[in-house]
Amino acid sequence: MKIKNLIIGLCGLTLLSNCSEMMDYNEIVSYDKEDIFESFNRTESFVTNIYGQLDYDFGNYGNGAMLASATDESEFAWSVSNIHDFYNGAWSPINSISSTWSNSYAAIRAANLFLVEAKDQTFDEFQNNKDYFEQMEKFNRYQYEVRFLRAYFYFNLVREYGNVPLVTTVLTEAEANSVSQSPAEDVISFIADECDAIVNHLPVSYSSLNFAETGRVTRASVLALKARTLLYAASPLLNPSQDVAKWRAAATANKAVLDSCAEYGISLGNYTALWGTENYKAGEVIFARQVGDLNELERNNFPVGAEGGRSGNTPTQTLVDAYEMKATGLAWDEPGSGFNPSKPYEGRDPRFAMTVAKNGDTGWPNYNSRALETFTGGVNGAPISGATPTGYYLKKYLDATVDLRPNSTNSKRHSWITFRLGEFYLNYAEAVFQTLGSADATDATFTLSAREAVNKIRQRSDVQMPELPLGLSNEEFEARYMNERMVELAFEGHRFWDVRRWKQGELFSEVTLMKLSQNPDTEEITYTRVIREREWSDKMYFSPIPDQEIRKSNNLVQNPGWN
Repeated sequence: MKIKNLIIGLCGLTLLSNCSEMMDYNEIVSYDKEDIFESFNRTESFVTNIYGQLDYDFGNYGNGAMLASATDESEFAWSVSNIHDFYNGAWSPINSISSTWSNSYAAIRAANLFLVEAKDQTFDEFQNNKDYFEQMEKFNRYQYEVRFLRAYFYFNLVREYGNVPLVTTVLTEAEANSVSQSPAEDVISFIADECDAIVNHLPVSYSSLNFAETGRVTRASVLALKARTLLYAASPLLNPSQDVAKWRAAATANKAVLDSCAEYGISLGNYTALWGTENYKAGEVIFARQVGDLNELERNNFPVGAEGGRSGNTPTQTLVDAYEMKATGLAWDEPGSGFNPSKPYEGRDPRFAMTVAKNGDTGWPNYNSRALETFTGGVNGAPISGATPTGYYLKKYLDATVDLRPNSTNSKRHSWITFRLGEFYLNYAEAVFQTLGSADATDATFTLSAREAVNKIRQRSDVQMPELPLGLSNEEFEARYMNERMVELAFEGHRFWDVRRWKQGELFSEVTLMKLSQNPDTEEITYTRVIREREWSDKMYFSPIPDQEIRKSNNLVQNPGWN
């Protein structure tokens, strides 16, 4: 079917980098079939535009708020942001907040168009070009890249909405406005089947190919998408009967990721390698969305009181409490942990200092010559407008070398990590635990126990936390696993979805903040825990389908509780 004037609205900056230059695409591109296949460059641009719809979260909500601030990881400092609508009663089909539905289906429509129209393209008019065969090799690979992208967008949809329309052809406007939802299980099966069908058609790496680009889909990326999808499919939200066969499928898929990463040389390194200008090259990265040079992430999160910083996503005390004591591996409030209430930040899991900026920290960011004062009346504290409401500022994913001072302002490259090895050790641990029934169990297939998989994370080179011990009860291991996931994946966009797929939404009904005050005579700091309540309803396990989409089609059914 020939579709004229396919319009794709793109939300990102430059995506893919060539050995010699960054590949460009327009923010608004209108193509028909002839435009798309007019030349190799036009075709590449069209595919790159589909890549351009891949999600990243450097502040997608009002005033630079990240999705973490809709969870117990973070409290957004500015009251005007729509991030607060997730938990203040304003979330509704009319105020659906998220753009996942529209963005994903725009990208899926483009993918479907490409897959339909690319089948018989041979570019005969370019056969005499010296690079014809290399270009055709690249072109023939696009179909598998695009099928991955389409499957990825469907994962985002089923994760957020549950039952969604599953469309794999190009629809007319009338057809598009009469679609109905497919069961979530069917969408998940489609994603898994697509991954199986395309995985061996994509390279392990592009570095040895004639067009050695970074940022394109690899074989490990496909395995990672399948593994993450099957973990969600096995979790209580989508598997209320807790069918163990689904957990076994998830464990098998995540084991395939671990095995393949070992084969391909993808391995755990330093935790701090996961951010900074070269983070997309970190040893454990499977797939990263290269965004480009920017400083808005830092501007929206560096502390107020540091020149150019206007604050934003501030880590909660709830998150801080998740960081165990390094010497003992115990939670701060467990007997014998070694926690000192007068020095509450000493001796914590090293990932705490890598993720959270606290009172007294120096050199954050690099150009700030003053120690942070997050106490009331401090240089970086209340009552200054926008000052941290939690007692903390964010470090993770921010580049301390970004300078926001007027006479020396700079920007640095930023990349959002979509898949990394650390996640899949945790995914495997959860799935194999649920499959075999205990943290220490192994069998002929799963020779790495759930406990050992978590300990791989805890023993990364710059963390070196005590290993989880043998003999944990199932309840103890599950609590430790969930805590480990909160710590390891903080601010990486997982917590919002993890709590939902576990059906533990009550965790989001309140957050703990820390209020610091200083005695002006002794300079002694007093720490006061503050509970802030948030609204939670079980209807929030799935997002409301945007009202405008429901109005377009009588066949769409709104998610329960949102009518």
